[in-house]
Amino acid sequence: MACMKLGSKSDAFQRQGQAWFCTTGLPSDIVVEVEEMLFHLHKFPLLSRSGVMERLIAKATENGEETCVIRLDDLPAGAKAFELVCKFCYGVKLELTASNVVYLRCAAEYLEMTEDYGEGNLISQTEMFLNQVVLRSWKDSLKALQSCDNILSYADQLNITKRCIESLAMKASTDPNLFGWPIVEHGGVMQSPGGSVLWNGISTGARPKNSSPDWWYEDASSLTLPLFKRLITAMESRGIDHEIIAGSLMFYAKKYLPGLNRRQGPSESSTRLAPAASGATLSEEDQKLLVEEIDSILPMRKGLVSTKILFGLLRTAMILKVSPSCISNLEKRIGMQLDQATLEDLLMPNFSDSLETLYNVDCVQRILEHFLAMDQATDGASPCSADEGQLIGSPSLVPLTMVAKLIDGYLAEVAPDVNLKLPMFQALAALVPDYARPLDDGLYRAIDIYLKAHPWLPESDREQLCRLMDCQKLSLEACTHAAQNERLPLRIVVQVLFFEQLQLRTSIAGCFLASDNLGGSRQLRSGLLANEVGASGSGGGWATAVRENQVLKVGMDNMRMRVSELEKECSSMRHEIEKLGKVKGSNSSSAWGNVSKKFGFKLKSNMCSAQEGSVTSQNQNQNDASSNKGGKAMVERQGKQKKSLRAEA
Repeated sequence: MACMKLGSKSDAFQRQGQAWFCTTGLPSDIVVEVEEMLFHLHKFPLLSRSGVMERLIAKATENGEETCVIRLDDLPAGAKAFELVCKFCYGVKLELTASNVVYLRCAAEYLEMTEDYGEGNLISQTEMFLNQVVLRSWKDSLKALQSCDNILSYADQLNITKRCIESLAMKASTDPNLFGWPIVEHGGVMQSPGGSVLWNGISTGARPKNSSPDWWYEDASSLTLPLFKRLITAMESRGIDHEIIAGSLMFYAKKYLPGLNRRQGPSESSTRLAPAASGATLSEEDQKLLVEEIDSILPMRKGLVSTKILFGLLRTAMILKVSPSCISNLEKRIGMQLDQATLEDLLMPNFSDSLETLYNVDCVQRILEHFLAMDQATDGASPCSADEGQLIGSPSLVPLTMVAKLIDGYLAEVAPDVNLKLPMFQALAALVPDYARPLDDGLYRAIDIYLKAHPWLPESDREQLCRLMDCQKLSLEACTHAAQNERLPLRIVVQVLFFEQLQLRTSIAGCFLASDNLGGSRQLRSGLLANEVGASGSGGGWATAVRENQVLKVGMDNMRMRVSELEKECSSMRHEIEKLGKVKGSNSSSAWGNVSKKFGFKLKSNMCSAQEGSVTSQNQNQNDASSNKGGKAMVERQGKQKKSLRAEA
């Protein structure tokens, strides 16, 4: 830290308890009382340097008192600063530093120590040191700004605070590797004009390490909140990137808000931005003010701060009971980037006494509403008008699909809470659009857990809850589980079985269609191959046709085996449906009759086997006939070609 020496006399001041004495050999003729300290001094050294002391001494002399007693109640920095002022007036050796120059400058202004009372008076000396030395150095400017905190009103009147802040903002917005001439000190390393490291004034040729944009975070975090806020505002006016500003705010928050570091992962704790253990503590009121100030300074932009830190700020804000507007803003910030959150982030405990649930479901619902509102505003139009098959692969739906999966996982975590009411669960699950869920397996899992934790729900509420999911969007594993789930209403089980059978029929029809296309393509390929062989005069066309027919028969045998397996699966499903009907209702025929009327289909015991058998036999006969016709046609064409060759010979 830079310093400037003033005066040349040896120290002639001694302290005895709460009093200072000047040991010059002359008796003291004036007592100056500052705060609780008494200074036994002499009139001439004081009145020859200070206009205020000259007037006060003259006024006290008029009263005829032998020993003047003067009290200075409003002196900036109090007894500490007046001690240094006295040494300056007596010409005692004194060091001006970045830590005391602000005190002395304000005290000199208060005492009117101008050039009218002596050349090189204290105002001019402190002002010169402040402008030419302190404000040119980052560390000294920071020290001077820290000292302004105790006498902020005086420092603001003399524009000292603003000058220190502008100096720091200018240096923070400039690359420290480009400071150049004059020689600057950064990070304790002296550099030459060319940028090489200096050792005892001699260039070593080594280059210092490049500084990252966050090199000033730790130094700035040592400021109090009002000064830190003014510094950040000055940096924003100079055009520093919002990412850097947000990083400094989060560094400051981590240092003074203990709650932000409790859920910090091992990877984050070792990063450059993690503040060192400083032992700095704030009261709850100061922490509350800090959260509100960070919210007011932080720009409302996506991606400036990680979602995990935003959730930490939101939890801290709820614990400290900050203003509702601050909590709403934090929820909006999280909603803008909800697709980057994790399930652990969403599991926020309920800190409110009015709510009975274990987790704050209402807060998550509001965050999801902000995300959906932002998503609709970004897309401009509802995705429901587009093709659903194209939507699932659309890049714009990727964040929405991730959020849907996240919310389904959250519902499964909060479902065991017995205090979670059905309308609250339904409202949160219904917020996610249908097109955002490619499969409803996650939603089905959450509903099943909720039904298990709330066995007292009536049948009507169970059916209403199960209407949230689409049975057509359940995977095969989910359908198998749902068909055997006793907690589901009968109507939902029948829907699951119906759509499962419908998918099975569709898959069977697709298999037959694929086999027909495969057989036709193979016949066409064998016919073309036979024509090419016949045209070239080779006699191997018949052998090729035989091989193709054998391959085709093997494919048909495999298809028959697959159809047989599907028939067995249909039969087993039919038996399960019959057993379910017997268990659920006393009269199975009437129960299934009502079901068939409601869903518009009839469950016949021989429906699968009869229709699938007819389709199988019909396709088999067609394929055999087509293969025989193809073989005969190939033989006839080969005979005609041989006759034509003989005639030409």
